[in-house]
Amino acid sequence: MEEPNKERPNMNEKTTERRLRKSGMKYIVRIHVSLILVAVIFFGSAGHITIPRAWAFFVIGFIYYPVNTFILYRKNPELINQRGEKKQDTKSWDRIVMPAYFVVGYYLLAAVVGLDVGRFHWSYLGIHFLVIGLPLYSGGAVLNTWAMMANPYFEPMVRIQEERDHKVVTTGPYKIVRHPGYLAGSLWTVSVPLIIGSLVGFIPAVIALLLLVMRTWLEDKTLCKELAGYSEYAQRVNYRLFPGIW
Repeated sequence: MEEPNKERPNMNEKTTERRLRKSGMKYIVRIHVSLILVAVIFFGSAGHITIPRAWAFFVIGFIYYPVNTFILYRKNPELINQRGEKKQDTKSWDRIVMPAYFVVGYYLLAAVVGLDVGRFHWSYLGIHFLVIGLPLYSGGAVLNTWAMMANPYFEPMVRIQEERDHKVVTTGPYKIVRHPGYLAGSLWTVSVPLIIGSLVGFIPAVIALLLLVMRTWLEDKTLCKELAGYSEYAQRVNYRLFPGIW
């Protein structure tokens, strides 16, 4: 998932230390436990585990999470530490929007899709939709890692990181779209019902997408107002979330 788009600074000693602190270890554990919880919710809702398309989805996830963590650790372990710390200056609206997105886009989506394909069979998307969903999921994964590598301020909550000399990022995917992490999240969200084969799954998926769009708009507005140089960056990179659209 994405954070404020900002430029790579001259990192201080604290930022460049090459080790994980307790907060970083907590973050690594938390994201992997979250994925396990999504799987438990899905298969619990489905009532059985013999769903090959679901296994395709989760196998990719269980490969991507540690690979992404390893890449980020090699590139910038301090970002992992920062992502695991609780920040007191998080924007008040993001304390509502971000948790709502995770509840709907991860847990509710897993439950609805599980109930659909495993128990009630309300809808069905043919196997050819898997061919569409897998590239979307994989593309979102690559984009998310790329954004995290380019952006040393890629924290999970929206705030101006004054203590880290917060600057605008203009490299990598930020040359194309101002919030590539949210674009990656959008691709992931849409891919879930396609991969697993649940048309009904698009109900929570669309709600999650709307929450991402709302967060993008609120964050972009915050950055234009509070982060030096962001307004000029926004004039050069026209699209907030979807290239060619918005």
